[in-house]
Amino acid sequence: MYTPEEYLEGRLLLIDKPRLWTSHDVVNKVRYHLTRYCKVKKIKVGHAGTLDPLATGLLILATGKMTKQLQSLIDAGKTYTGTIKLGAITPSYDGETTEQQPMPFEHIDATTIRNCIAGFAGEQQQIPPVHSAIKKDGAPLYIKAREGTEIVPDARHITIYEIHATSIELPFVSLEVACSKGTYIRSLAHDIGQRLGCGAYLYALQRTVIGQYKLEDAVSVDAFLESIGRGPSGDFPPKPADHQ
Repeated sequence: MYTPEEYLEGRLLLIDKPRLWTSHDVVNKVRYHLTRYCKVKKIKVGHAGTLDPLATGLLILATGKMTKQLQSLIDAGKTYTGTIKLGAITPSYDGETTEQQPMPFEHIDATTIRNCIAGFAGEQQQIPPVHSAIKKDGAPLYIKAREGTEIVPDARHITIYEIHATSIELPFVSLEVACSKGTYIRSLAHDIGQRLGCGAYLYALQRTVIGQYKLEDAVSVDAFLESIGRGPSGDFPPKPADHQ
């Protein structure tokens, strides 16, 4: 894609993050191979906003001096497509943990679901998932959750610019969301389930837009490695159980 000198000077990389990889997995993999491609001991690489391991989609990386531009991308609006599953909740608000509290959902019609989802547009206070890397009292919330500590995360001010259901095939509901930084789509899925009265959790998620950058312009990790002559990624990331 670029010469070693260009990577060292600073470039943005649009990566399509694979499922089960953490954002840091991608950064570490790219950094490792760029040091060898550029024949240096180290190179600065960062990313513009974390994606959960179970999520896929646009992850923007920056090298060299371009890492100074990452904060503006972190602050930019994001767009996601996702699928929620009605009829149960999970402690993590996604499929990383086991379904709990099965509830009936068959009585809820499509119009009610669409209106409920549309009602989440606008500015609001959102409570993040307990299973998250947000720190409280100096420790990530997910560590406290695993220890069995009962905690209530502080609410965050967010904005949902646009939101609508794209398909409904119960128990699955697909949707598209354009939102501000700091928005947890997992929490949004959980809150939709609570408002519908049947429970819900995030079944699948893909980030499609960050600011002016789009997923359609991104490349896979393997395609990036091939572009610098480093070959396929292989079985790089740890097993899902090893992730937070």
